[in-house]
Amino acid sequence: MKIAMVGQFPPHVGGVGVHIHTLSKELVKQGHEVYVITYPHKDIKDIDGIHVIGTRGLNIPGVRGLMFKKNAKKVLENLLEKEDIDIIHGHYLFPAGAAAVEVGNEHGIKTYITAHGSDMFEVYKKQPIMRSTLKNVLKKADVVLAVSNALRHEIIATGVSGISNKTRICWNSVDVNKFSQNGDVSFRNELGLKDKPMVLFVGNLIKRKNVDSLLDAKKIANSDYYLVIVGDGPLFKNLKKRVDEENIRDVIFTGSRNDVEKIIPSCDVLVLPSFSESFGLVLIEALACGKPVIGSNVGGITEIITDDVGLLVNPNKVSSIAGAIDIIINDDEFRHSLSSNARARALNFSKVNIPYDEVKQ
Repeated sequence: MKIAMVGQFPPHVGGVGVHIHTLSKELVKQGHEVYVITYPHKDIKDIDGIHVIGTRGLNIPGVRGLMFKKNAKKVLENLLEKEDIDIIHGHYLFPAGAAAVEVGNEHGIKTYITAHGSDMFEVYKKQPIMRSTLKNVLKKADVVLAVSNALRHEIIATGVSGISNKTRICWNSVDVNKFSQNGDVSFRNELGLKDKPMVLFVGNLIKRKNVDSLLDAKKIANSDYYLVIVGDGPLFKNLKKRVDEENIRDVIFTGSRNDVEKIIPSCDVLVLPSFSESFGLVLIEALACGKPVIGSNVGGITEIITDDVGLLVNPNKVSSIAGAIDIIINDDEFRHSLSSNARARALNFSKVNIPYDEVKQ
């Protein structure tokens, strides 16, 4: 079969791109042909047997989405003129999902939409002006996929006619060969870290990820550790400025990296203190590397972290975050116990599920 995907894709960094890449690789492996239409980037190229098509436009916040919807529709229309596409799959309700359902409906092609989290937890809830647009995408889609039960409940709560019957779970998955317990500590050596524990955050530096609270937790910590923050985003400069002005010791910013699988093995615990999170892909990546994890007691995170692999915290209480880090860093036996169970937990998310009715499993 020929499948057209629309959404974020490497070299763009982010969980949506990882999800599309993982699904596309499995489809290619099974003999299907996959085309991915993604945001503009100077380094767009085909990878892993996947045809990657970049759109035109500018990556300017606030404008990028509207431009991508228009340009992605145009590229998708051009693709349909050349290829007999069987399935269109939009990732993230807007703009990719909107472009996918409009073209799919116009051409009578079955269209799947995956909600990835912030489209519902953030955009739908906090931007009332967008609700009718997102509801329209959900209405027009033939099948709606959610990456966690928590997200599925949010989608059903929109009240869109027939939404419950056509909304399904499609978990994120992790490549347990790429993310492994290989004992590689080259990242620690790269940073020149001395012999004390490393607490790791990986993600976009945006308000929802709650990195400010990680800095506050570091200030009141009863344990001595390096806090390494991997990622970029609109808060990057402000967070670095806080560290300098408040003299918060042993905090390291690396900026965006595309080699997370080489970074996680160097840490002692990974922390994701988000205010909202549909899933938390980096958590299962850390578990696959045999690392204990700490995450907020919200959304899909609660469907990943069990008490034998990590701790859940209140993202609104710095003391909760700081206390969890202290417990894991200061108690070697407890930390090793969590680590010993981590890999087995990740294996529960190692299978790539193909969500299409038309593709036999």
